[in-house]
Amino acid sequence: MNVFGVDIGGSGIKGAPVDLERGDLAEPRHKVLTPQPATPDGVAGCVVEVVRHFGWTGPVGVTFPGVVTGSTIRTAANVDKGWIGVDAGRMLSERLGGLPVTVLNDADAAGVAEMTFGAGRGRKGTVILLTLGTGIGSAVFVDGKLLPNTELGHLELKGHDAEKRASSKAREDEDLSWEHWATKRVQKYLAHVEMLFSPELFIIGGGVSRKADRFLPLIKGIRAEIVPAELQNNAGIVGAAMAATAEKAGAPRR
Repeated sequence: MNVFGVDIGGSGIKGAPVDLERGDLAEPRHKVLTPQPATPDGVAGCVVEVVRHFGWTGPVGVTFPGVVTGSTIRTAANVDKGWIGVDAGRMLSERLGGLPVTVLNDADAAGVAEMTFGAGRGRKGTVILLTLGTGIGSAVFVDGKLLPNTELGHLELKGHDAEKRASSKAREDEDLSWEHWATKRVQKYLAHVEMLFSPELFIIGGGVSRKADRFLPLIKGIRAEIVPAELQNNAGIVGAAMAATAEKAGAPRR
């Protein structure tokens, strides 16, 4: 069964039909740059472009980089603040000609996909997925059950939002070496999160997960196991499609 997933990020908006039996993309994803500023109207236009690229006419799952309750946006850290208070599900459905749209937090979507098809499959206890990208997204699971909208990228680290220091964008903006970023930024962030939650497993996602061998072996002193996301940067698309299927069936979101 194929369902469409769209992943809205601070730098790119990508989507594809997803084969939910395999937990993988059914076709190569289509990606467009996130408009700057990332206003509701501008981003919605990009979502429409991605969906229509495939001629899709069924349910659509969409991730959003912020807190989502129901389908209403509550925070918008790396996109335009005009999103706050918007019923994104209804707005995007209207722009897509009435297609049913399900909206959820981007890291939650990636986490659900990884727990079902990827690095968290079959894992019990506390598992935390962290997406290191334009910001830092988080998804926290206890015995496979999701605690939604945790937003651990906004924990304070040295007087700043953690994502301002430990995200992939911070490494690029500050031209940090992989070693400096891993040992001085990511390691300290993981140690702080571990102190608060004592997870058994960290899953590191986002685009940087494709280069996990360049930084994960450098991280020391963390008790929890640390692994890269198996679905890498496609996890959000897969999780979005899963959410759209669950809502269509009337099942509660994980």
